[in-house]
Amino acid sequence: MTTGQSLAFLLFSFVAAITPGPSNLMLTASGAVAGVRGGLPCLVGVACGMGLLILVVGAGVGHLTAIHPFVLKGINGIGAAFLFWLSWKIATARPADHDAARTPVGFWAAAAFQWINPKSWIVGAAAAGTYLQADASVAWVQPAWLALLFVTAALPSGFVWLLFGASMQRFLRSPTAARRFNLVMGAALAASVLTILF
Repeated sequence: MTTGQSLAFLLFSFVAAITPGPSNLMLTASGAVAGVRGGLPCLVGVACGMGLLILVVGAGVGHLTAIHPFVLKGINGIGAAFLFWLSWKIATARPADHDAARTPVGFWAAAAFQWINPKSWIVGAAAAGTYLQADASVAWVQPAWLALLFVTAALPSGFVWLLFGASMQRFLRSPTAARRFNLVMGAALAASVLTILF
């Protein structure tokens, strides 16, 4: 992969990572609940989980989903159902729940979340289909490089969303504000799933 191709993929990764989606809404909620420092494991989990997904998709799963599109549709369907359930839970959470549960999504949950996030699969498939070169001498080298580049772009991109969530903390002290925030975050998560699926 040339330097120009690497820079093009880095730009693609930055745009893919910073645009609204389920993971960025999760980062915003984590920042709002626990602040920047408390949300860092979620941020690193999102970036590493996505990097691993790109590695695996680029190394072979992408080929499986190209041959059998129903596999990707099944993953997207399961992920969408989970995200709609999650958006309902967020939207209907009582402010007391918000205050009591000061623990944000952790590293492992955020990393695993990428594997059921429809946007992650779309980005992973697009990355493999567009940026992998057919003449690669070692099957894992290019996907590993793409994964590393994506993580490099995802960390600062996700940090913006985490910081945004943390900046909301002072506005969420009242039960009414917390309830409204939960409602907006739940609706935004559901809307992000709809934009990915349709």
